[in-house]
Amino acid sequence: MIKSMTGFGRSTYENDGREYIVEIKSVNNRFNDINIKMPRNLNYLEEKIRKQILSNISRGKVEVSIQLNNNSDLGKKINLNTDIANRYIEELKKLTEETNIIDNINIMDIAKFPDVLNIKIDEEAEEIIEKELFIALDSAINSFLDMRQKEGSKIKVDLENRIEVIKQKIEQISSISAGLVDEYVVKLETRIKELLKTDVVDQTRLAQEVVIYSDKCSVEEEITRLKSHISQFLNLLNENIAIGKKLDFLIQEMNRETNTIGSKANNLEITNFVVDIKTELENIREQIQNIE
Repeated sequence: MIKSMTGFGRSTYENDGREYIVEIKSVNNRFNDINIKMPRNLNYLEEKIRKQILSNISRGKVEVSIQLNNNSDLGKKINLNTDIANRYIEELKKLTEETNIIDNINIMDIAKFPDVLNIKIDEEAEEIIEKELFIALDSAINSFLDMRQKEGSKIKVDLENRIEVIKQKIEQISSISAGLVDEYVVKLETRIKELLKTDVVDQTRLAQEVVIYSDKCSVEEEITRLKSHISQFLNLLNENIAIGKKLDFLIQEMNRETNTIGSKANNLEITNFVVDIKTELENIREQIQNIE
């Protein structure tokens, strides 16, 4: 089943005073671009989180937001960085001497400065937090993938309908092109008689001209290749893999064959059908940009 590159998933998990909130959203992108935002004290899990997402998402610009509201005392150890605190105090004293500001430094002020007090989590607590976080992460991924699949199903129906329109246009072109040579023979013979003012036509010369014209205007090869591309396209829609790039390639090939038909077939009806096909191909190409 095809998947849209646009999706959103959200999940929360709570246990013993700890709340995990995970949100995943994505938009179209040629490659797999993952950006993870989470608290610094969870940075040790970033690589594992990235691998888990990559195993489920192969294409798109993905943004992952992780929040941890930890109201428990699980593994928490408060670490006082005395070196940093002393540096703050020294710099503040210099400032008071230079500006003659009253020295009113107290320990509570120093404790509020960055990196003076840090909360560290021990290894045993890290394992528990990892396990709980991944419960929320996996749930968010499943919700995200479910939305992508639903969007993909709608896109698939639209693509199948548009391909069916193209197939009908191709059949009409094939039917018209089959009579082009006979039509040309009649026109050519009539024109020769008018120019030479005679009812006698050199059939050998006429046959040569017909062969040349047939070779120039024949679109059977292009039609055959178009039908083959369409068959491949429809088969890919039922694959359970990332198919966006493959579909994009097929549309380029179909567009090329259609352009060739338009340039070879000297017929107004065929030209109109070619325009219709190119319009549908462009609509399909835009839709494919949304497929993983």
